[in-house]
Amino acid sequence: MGKHGSHCHSSPAQAAWGPEEGGGTGHSGTKLGYSVTDVPPWYLCILLGIQHFLTAMGGLVAVPLMLSEGLCLQHDLLTQSHLISTIIFVSGICTLLQVLFGVRLPIIQGGTLTFLTPTLAMLSLPNWKCPAWTNNATLVNTSSPEFIQVWQTRMREVQGTIIVTSCFQIFVGFSGLLGFLMRFIGPLTIAPTITLVALPLFESAGNMAGQHWGIAFLTIFFIVLFSQYLKNVAVPLPSYERGKKCHFLPIYLFQIFPVLLGLSLSWLLCYVLTVTSVLPEAPSAYGHLARTDSRGDVLSQAPWFRLPYPGQWGTPTVSLAGVFGILAGVISSMLESVGDYYACARLCGAPPPPKHAISRGIGMEGIGCLLAGAWGTGSGTTSYSENVGALGITKVGSRMVIIAAACAMLLSGIFGKVGAMLASIPIPVIGGMFLVMFGVIVAVGISNLQYTDMNSSRNIFIFGFSLFAGLTIPNWASKNSALLETGIIQLDQVILVLLTTGMFVGGLLGFILDNTIPGTQEERGLLAWKQSHKGGTESSQLISKVYDLPFGVGTRYCNVSWFRYLPACPRRLSCDKRMDEMKVAGQKINAKASLERNSEIGDDTRI
Repeated sequence: MGKHGSHCHSSPAQAAWGPEEGGGTGHSGTKLGYSVTDVPPWYLCILLGIQHFLTAMGGLVAVPLMLSEGLCLQHDLLTQSHLISTIIFVSGICTLLQVLFGVRLPIIQGGTLTFLTPTLAMLSLPNWKCPAWTNNATLVNTSSPEFIQVWQTRMREVQGTIIVTSCFQIFVGFSGLLGFLMRFIGPLTIAPTITLVALPLFESAGNMAGQHWGIAFLTIFFIVLFSQYLKNVAVPLPSYERGKKCHFLPIYLFQIFPVLLGLSLSWLLCYVLTVTSVLPEAPSAYGHLARTDSRGDVLSQAPWFRLPYPGQWGTPTVSLAGVFGILAGVISSMLESVGDYYACARLCGAPPPPKHAISRGIGMEGIGCLLAGAWGTGSGTTSYSENVGALGITKVGSRMVIIAAACAMLLSGIFGKVGAMLASIPIPVIGGMFLVMFGVIVAVGISNLQYTDMNSSRNIFIFGFSLFAGLTIPNWASKNSALLETGIIQLDQVILVLLTTGMFVGGLLGFILDNTIPGTQEERGLLAWKQSHKGGTESSQLISKVYDLPFGVGTRYCNVSWFRYLPACPRRLSCDKRMDEMKVAGQKINAKASLERNSEIGDDTRI
């Protein structure tokens, strides 16, 4: 791991932006400019923090835009901009809590798509379907009390459901129950669950992109070009350092901002085609929604400053049906976050997270979901995988950078024009972005099968059947809801939401079949799965430095007799054990140095 001072002879900017630069070394062999406990210069913290915020922007904007149709808000862009500002603001709060008191790794928190599928299933129930007049833009008066009542009652229902289910996540996290659950949940449960997060959204993404396939495919082309073909191309940009003064520094812009650059270029093209009247002005004409003025003058209507606050849409309400549906999203989100913690630790030069840090991280995500429900974002919060990947690109693993990113999110959430600008993105541009994003999520879900033996007919059957049933059963249930009625309204709602949530159906079938059909641990992928999440042999001092609670909280309170037994409290070793550990670590370092010297001698004397 790169320690303090190990990078003193490297350029901070090079460490941040060059793909092979830096002084420290992570656990994956990656050279780091700054490790997790290091503090880069203030200007670098600000620049890299803004970059992390921009990297998360696609996911932050996607949730409220996808949810707007279920909330009857597809023609109310001003409220959409308020939702975007709210989710950005709350994500900043949750990121600060996670970095300071949660898992304590440099990881961004934001709105999660795993809550989106069950939420849309809940909003598709007969009593929550949008009135027909809300689908006609000419009939919608966004300032009328009737319309406000329509969307706010739905939002309050979503809020209450998220608040209740977040309590389950808080309990699982801080009680240490996650370790028990992980014994029964393996790749064959997680693969269909995550895959079915995005697969059911193909219709929505297709409808958006279909408003103008040319613009949508151009957006896809730019994102793929930047993220895949040009990711290793450095762009020389002017830089200034005291020693070198003005000079050009190679920055991998395409690798860092593929989505942002793709959206910006497509958006700019839409503006040019709008100004030149190439795109049709008639609202009923094909391609009209690709115009930059088709979504109204939301930018001029939005206030410069607006502070989101809890209960801004009214007092939350709760239904049993929504709670059971979103629980599937909560479980999926927790499992995905555990994987993100280990990946983040490898990339930022930290030891693998101990159990108490994982417990705190999951518990803090539950508190984040509670806050998201109270503020009314329409979604819970989770760890962002794309920002974990950005750590590997920048080679800066400092958590101070993520604190700077959280501050940027808080400021942007208060600045109302930012949300309004993002809400005015043309529909086909959003559709093109969704095609790429949802495709990646599907691939991430399927990639969990790498741990299993896919030459086994057992595993092929479990995954194939779970995935196909997760598509077929919800499709049938949504079209034949009358056949599922029992006469008890609350029970009918629970059954309908669960059976129309593909990730619940597929994940449940995968869980039951994987734990009942005979198979070895190796065949099921559990051995490789545990090995990939296995901690190293780092010293307790190093683990304590990274994962202990800040401001002396861990030292002050976790040593109290009964506090030590809490799963979220760091464990302390006795003096004898600590001395033994230091001796073992010293022997390993000496053995490694001797091995390296022998290797060098062998290289020098090779004929």
